[in-house]
Amino acid sequence: MYKSNASGRWPTRISAVLVSALLAGGAQAQDYGAAHADVPAFVEKMQVEHGFNAAHVQQVLDQAVRQEAILKAIARPAERVKPWHEYRAIFITDKRIEGGVAFWNKHAETLARAEKEYGVEPEIILAIMGVETSYGGNMGSYRVIDALTTLGFDYPPRADFFRRQLESYLVLTREQQMDPLALKGSYAGAMGYGQFIPSSYQAFAVDFDGDGVVDIWNNPVDAIGSVANYFHQHKWQHGADVAIAADVTGNTFAEGITLEQGLEARKTVGELRQLGWTPRETLDEDREVMAFEFDAGEQMQYWLGLDNLHVITRYNRSVMYAMVVHQLADLLREARQE
Repeated sequence: MYKSNASGRWPTRISAVLVSALLAGGAQAQDYGAAHADVPAFVEKMQVEHGFNAAHVQQVLDQAVRQEAILKAIARPAERVKPWHEYRAIFITDKRIEGGVAFWNKHAETLARAEKEYGVEPEIILAIMGVETSYGGNMGSYRVIDALTTLGFDYPPRADFFRRQLESYLVLTREQQMDPLALKGSYAGAMGYGQFIPSSYQAFAVDFDGDGVVDIWNNPVDAIGSVANYFHQHKWQHGADVAIAADVTGNTFAEGITLEQGLEARKTVGELRQLGWTPRETLDEDREVMAFEFDAGEQMQYWLGLDNLHVITRYNRSVMYAMVVHQLADLLREARQE
């Protein structure tokens, strides 16, 4: 049966009887019924590889609804269509900084414990939650089942990825005894304070308060621990720099920009220096870094991304995202120290 939480929001557990009642009562259009070309193979996979009852999986999918808004949203993410100065202005605001400091004050003990156990500074954990959901204030309005089926079956560029997320989602809701039709998240199926996709939930979410439930939706303690564990597992370096500003001169500096070759591309500081890059802080000449430029509106900015910046891009594969998390973290730390 449902196990209510103290906040009074959606329950975390659901009985088999109630699941059956919900499924039987569904009146959706069956956008992902057995007639959909890719659905039968997915249902069979859930049965063969994970031991699901095929009819049960099909009943769940029968009630998923194709969302055109999701397809439009994923086609135009802000990181691709906005210059840096506009993108930054969305997330770096007085309200978000004030909200982060208030959240920090309220959960200071938990954040300190996460830093001690995982080696991740509170401001980084908070910046992730601030950028993703305004510290839990906006965790998304799409049903996760709708997001993952829409993208898994009707978005060919990344259909395989989102079908794997749907697979993980059905497994995790079974393990945690959650209603797969009830959870809400982003247009990409990300969930909770830190917006974990289902596979990240399975790999990194933790029961940080020890109550036997891994709840990243309603329990900020679990959410804090889970974000910290994510960064720890991706080799975050406590106390290390994230990015260093640089100056450029000459006609060859553009040859040093690494992002055209992808997020994994690197050049040494010495190589960049020969191309006209000068870090504003001391770095070893043989250190490998990311090099990129941002449109700051009235001028261009030049940056060298270090290992910790790359860790943030593992959360969201965008350098603009990583830099806005980094800068928000710095501002949160400074604001709380005032």
